[in-house]
Amino acid sequence: MEELYRLYCYPVYAFIRRRGYRRQDAQDLTQDFFVHLLEKSTLGRADPQRGRFRSFLLGTLEYFLANAAERASAAKRGGGCQWVFLDDDSAENDYQLAAPEGLTAEKLFEARWAATLVEATLTRLRDELESEGKGHVFEKLQGFLLGTEEASYQEVADALCLSLGALKTTIHRMRGRFRALLREEVARTVATPSEVDEELRCLRAVLRS
Repeated sequence: MEELYRLYCYPVYAFIRRRGYRRQDAQDLTQDFFVHLLEKSTLGRADPQRGRFRSFLLGTLEYFLANAAERASAAKRGGGCQWVFLDDDSAENDYQLAAPEGLTAEKLFEARWAATLVEATLTRLRDELESEGKGHVFEKLQGFLLGTEEASYQEVADALCLSLGALKTTIHRMRGRFRALLREEVARTVATPSEVDEELRCLRAVLRS
């Protein structure tokens, strides 16, 4: 459940904010929603034969919000659970900076889901390289993983004191490891292994949009 919370906390928060709730209310409802999932054993009703888990979770969230007023936030911001909202300021800042007005709540949920998966994967890759004493390599090359690097291959190779061939080999290996770690992250979010490839296709489509 903690893994589910880590991955979906921000997407759920962004969805609730886009539905018109104020910041504090959205934080409370985000916590209450995950308590609801735990206390009502809602996750046990997810049926892999009826669609993706992510779609099930979104439908459950919509139902939860429709009945939120009646419950009057009975979970009281986390109830007996030990979770805390991951980062109140970070979540709100992210919402303000990365939530285009044209996106519906559903599309925003998907966008934050995709971004959170990529961020989690990058963190794992960074940690791996830092443990090998190669944290500086990650910092220099992560732009090539994300397609945001503006410097040329030669400029980066010179900065790392590598030959051009060695740099390209390193980037190739990092991309391969990134893909493997991303697959692992996605596998944690689905009900069955057979869903992984479909979720990866959805992830790529969301990132391209």
